[in-house]
Amino acid sequence: MKKILFTAFLFFAGLTATFAQAKISFDKLVNDFGTFSENNPVQKCTFTFTNTGDKPLVINQATASCGCTVANYTKTPIKPGEKGMVTVTYKGKDKIPGHFKKAITIRSNGVPMLTRIYIEGVMTEVKEK
Repeated sequence: MKKILFTAFLFFAGLTATFAQAKISFDKLVNDFGTFSENNPVQKCTFTFTNTGDKPLVINQATASCGCTVANYTKTPIKPGEKGMVTVTYKGKDKIPGHFKKAITIRSNGVPMLTRIYIEGVMTEVKEK
């Protein structure tokens, strides 16, 4: 009888551990900088996310689609119910004015394991007189 109870306990403990996981939920997935001048080419924004799962969430990587965009993120594990941040900086110096849209890929141990957030805007050209 003890063996049966012990086996059942291990089975249910294993099931519980299997379904426990971190879950990443962003407040927004797109940030629009609007229109800005090439005289002010550096733009920053912050994306906030929450761990809505029941295990600690770890961001493994935040990769931008090009070198003009840099992402910094919360490096410590985010406990269930807590918030973290991804700060994105767009560096438009020496870039062609006009509309842009850049993707930042977030990889984590949560569900989903891969999330894309986006920045976009329009950098206007300064006319020389």
